[in-house]
Amino acid sequence: MRRMPAEFEKHMGTILIWPVRAGSWPYGGKDAQEVFKILANTISKTEKVFMCCKNNDFDNVNNIFKDNDSVVVLNIDSDDSWARDIGPTFIDNDGTITGVDWKFNAWGGDFDGLYKDYDSDDKFASEFCSNLNLNTIDAHPFVLEGGSIHVDGEGTLITTEACLLSPGRNPSLTREQIEENLNKYLGIKKVIWLPNGILGDETNEHVDNICCFNKPGEVIMSWTDDTTDPQHDVCVRNYEILTNSTDCMGRKIKVHKIPLPRNPVRITADDLDGFVFEEGEDIREVGEKLAASYANFYIANEAVLVPQFDDPNDAVAVSILSEIFPDRTIYPIAARAIIVGGGNIHCITQQIPYGG
Repeated sequence: MRRMPAEFEKHMGTILIWPVRAGSWPYGGKDAQEVFKILANTISKTEKVFMCCKNNDFDNVNNIFKDNDSVVVLNIDSDDSWARDIGPTFIDNDGTITGVDWKFNAWGGDFDGLYKDYDSDDKFASEFCSNLNLNTIDAHPFVLEGGSIHVDGEGTLITTEACLLSPGRNPSLTREQIEENLNKYLGIKKVIWLPNGILGDETNEHVDNICCFNKPGEVIMSWTDDTTDPQHDVCVRNYEILTNSTDCMGRKIKVHKIPLPRNPVRITADDLDGFVFEEGEDIREVGEKLAASYANFYIANEAVLVPQFDDPNDAVAVSILSEIFPDRTIYPIAARAIIVGGGNIHCITQQIPYGG
C-alpha cells in the first residue's frame, strides 16, 4: 500500500539545491547562498541535509560545509534550486521509501512556463534517487510539482484549482482523472480543492503558500483582514471551504489563521540589476509584488523555520507557530533573498521520510 507521509512526521533528511541560476538569484546568488547556508546548518542539527549542486560548484560547496558531517554534498545537475518542485515526492511503498518522479515543465511548459530549458530539472528526481539507491516510480507524463500539494499523512491532500487545473499542467485530464493519479501514485483517498492560492504567485498559486497541515484534521492558512486587498476574498472563500470540509477520516477541518505580511514585498531596481535573464524567460520588473507568505514555513524534525520579511507581522507569525508547534524550536529566517528568487523556504526544501 502506498502512503505519502506528512511533513510534520519524523523524517530521515532534507534536500536542498545550491542557488546559482542568474535568472532567479541576483548577483550570482550571493545573498541567497547565505540563507541556504543558514538553512542547511539549522536543519542539520536533527537530520541529514543533502545539498545538491552542479559539478563546477562542487568543490566550493563541499568546502563550505566541510565541518558539518550532517550535510552531504552531492554532484547532481539541475536548472534551478526548487527542491520541493523538482525533487522526488517520497512515499512509503509497503515499507520501502520510494521517490515519485513527476514530469516537470517549469510551472506551465509552453503555455506559461517560467523558463524554456528545464531538462535537468526534469531529470533531477530520478538522478537523486539513483544517487541514494532509492526506488523510483516514473509518473511521466503527469505534470506535478511538490509545492502544489500538501498531505496529512492519512490520505487527505489539499491543493488549488488555479494550479492543478492550469492549462499548462495536464490540460487533457479532468479533475476526477487528476484525483485518480494522486490516488494511484500517492495513495490519496480525498482531495480538498481550494480555488486559489496567493494571487500573483507565478507557480499558478501553489498551495504551500496559502495552506498546510500541521496535524491530521488541522491546517494553517494564510489570512488578511484587509477588505481592500483582493487576497481577502480568496482567504474568505478558502476558509469557508476548509471549515465546511472533512478529511478522509471524516474529521471536520480546524483552521489556524496566520497573517500575510502587512507590507508588500517588491522587486527593487537594485535586485533587477543583478539578474541575467535567458531568452524566453519570465522577466521580473521593478515594483513587482512577490508572493510573500508565512505559511511557506518548513517543518524540520525538531524545528520550524519561519520566513521573515522585516515586516510588523513577522513576530506575529512566530508567535502563532510557537503555539501550534510547542515541541519544536522556532527559527525565524530572513527570507527576502529567497522570495526575490520567486519562492520561499518551503519551496527550496524537500523531505526524505523513513521507511516502514
